[in-house]
Amino acid sequence: MPSSQTELGAATFATLAGLPDDVLDVAVGAALIAKDVYPSLDVRALLARLDALAGPLAGGALVGLPLQHQVDAVNERFRELGFTGNVEDYYDPRNSLLPDVLERRTGIPITLVIVWCAIARRAGVLARGVGFPGHFLARVDEVPSLSGRTSLTHPVIVDPFAGGAIVTDADAKALLRRAGGRGGERPGELDRTLFEPTGPRMTLVRLLTNLKTIWENQNAHAKAFLAIDRMVSLVPDSARLLRDRANVALRLGLRAAARTDLERVLVLDPRTSDAAALKKRIAALGTKTPSALN
Repeated sequence: MPSSQTELGAATFATLAGLPDDVLDVAVGAALIAKDVYPSLDVRALLARLDALAGPLAGGALVGLPLQHQVDAVNERFRELGFTGNVEDYYDPRNSLLPDVLERRTGIPITLVIVWCAIARRAGVLARGVGFPGHFLARVDEVPSLSGRTSLTHPVIVDPFAGGAIVTDADAKALLRRAGGRGGERPGELDRTLFEPTGPRMTLVRLLTNLKTIWENQNAHAKAFLAIDRMVSLVPDSARLLRDRANVALRLGLRAAARTDLERVLVLDPRTSDAAALKKRIAALGTKTPSALN
């Protein structure tokens, strides 16, 4: 549904990151991530454009229809709008920035899932992102019954990057192989937990991870630092992310910032296997002259 409540409460990314998951809006987060790149971006106007994409489906037009009918209708609207996966220039950073995705009608799996699910939710469809290994997907479920009755209808898994194709188990296994993962403990099985919905916080972390990787590959370390900084604001107690931010900070010469992050890592994980090495790095960062810190 439209995200006006979250939008009004999230003037900055730091404010949004501090919200509980049940009110944290992925679209607002994606818009604020884009504002880091485009400082003059009008976030409200961008979200209004996203609202308008539902067109005739807005206002819950698909409520109560069978799941497959819902998926077909959202796909028809998605294709009518001209959204397609960018296979020619996959690592273009614009594929990860919501205003560019809406303007150019192309993106990578995660941003197209954000758009697809935004259309679906405005149509009254229970659609959520799925952080499948290496390829973000969308999942459509029946809206829970007020009576508490459990639905026997299986969710439908959709790949907006592939134009809204329905993802079969065979398709999922092929995606897993491409990502270097495993489909199950025994041949022929597929781990169903891979299709669990991904919460808004971790969806934004994954989006930011894509951008950070792109910026690092372009040696745009200041942009990479901002991306990892946003990730840490979303998951402040992640030792892995703090280590990552410290490493990027060092590339920028931000020794005090790197030291603070590494000290926090030791607080969070005092028994880490490299605790001794971390203490040496922290001590070196406290000196006035650079030394071998890597």
